[in-house]
Amino acid sequence: MNLARTSALPFFERLPALSDPWEAALAFGPGTVMAVLSATSGPASRSPGAAMAIAASGRFAGALTSGCIEADLILQARKVRESGAPLHLRYGEGSAFMDLKLPCGGAIEVQLFMIRDVAPLTALSAARADRRDVTLTLLADGQLQLSDKVEAPSTGFAMHFGPGLRFLIFGAGAEAMVFADLVRTLGYDHRLISHDAQSLALGRQSGCDVLALTLGFEIQELVSDSRCAAVLFYHDHDYETEILRQLMEGPAFYIGAQGSRATHAKRLARLEDLGIDERQLARVQGPIGLIPSARDPKILAISALAEVLMQAEALGP
Repeated sequence: MNLARTSALPFFERLPALSDPWEAALAFGPGTVMAVLSATSGPASRSPGAAMAIAASGRFAGALTSGCIEADLILQARKVRESGAPLHLRYGEGSAFMDLKLPCGGAIEVQLFMIRDVAPLTALSAARADRRDVTLTLLADGQLQLSDKVEAPSTGFAMHFGPGLRFLIFGAGAEAMVFADLVRTLGYDHRLISHDAQSLALGRQSGCDVLALTLGFEIQELVSDSRCAAVLFYHDHDYETEILRQLMEGPAFYIGAQGSRATHAKRLARLEDLGIDERQLARVQGPIGLIPSARDPKILAISALAEVLMQAEALGP
């Protein structure tokens, strides 16, 4: 990168790396410019639809690369603010910016435009909170349109937003706490659900979303769609049976429970005694995780999360 182009840049405050750029755009206010990755050619570190929100104050959230062009995008955002017109740029192979290289060797197309109407973004935020499938379309003039239709429109660049991964973490003790804190740190929608007051207090203190598991607790409302994963971390396995029974009535794509192979066999036997058929029993995974016999809570959390994410990838976007 040409240092002459970046040395004159003022200090830019970047929001936490996992901040959502579309939510940030709502918070940034007037003068916010969005940069959207609209196409890639060859290797690329992000997929089309990746976005970056750039505030007039210099704050920004999101990224289109691993840091190769973000400083230049902030400079280009100034031009968009000044002219009011959207801007189309190409970086990498075939680009006019000879001093800006993409180490991956590919090329990307970027659309920059100023947010003039926040109504589509407000509606998008509400739809995502409701876990609804919507399509946000960027038109040639830089305007945004939101639709409940999932199919791509005939004109413009379409970005599909579906429900994000939601983790339901049941249990108590170190394993449940570490897993909940891991998914919280990564920015995933999650609930730590426990009967244990100390686990709930510690979870709340660390910033996790917590719910008390009480008598007659209904799980169905939490498992609203097939982008939900439920993971159980219990040493007292008597708590598991009713939770698992309810989970199997819903659409969760992943249901897993901590414990050895022997523990898992007993778990399935208890469920079978309730009349649950083999097809449903096969949905309950155990022992959980990609690393066999992980006993350290941190290793178990990473191992279990990797297993869930591997299966989530198979679902597609």
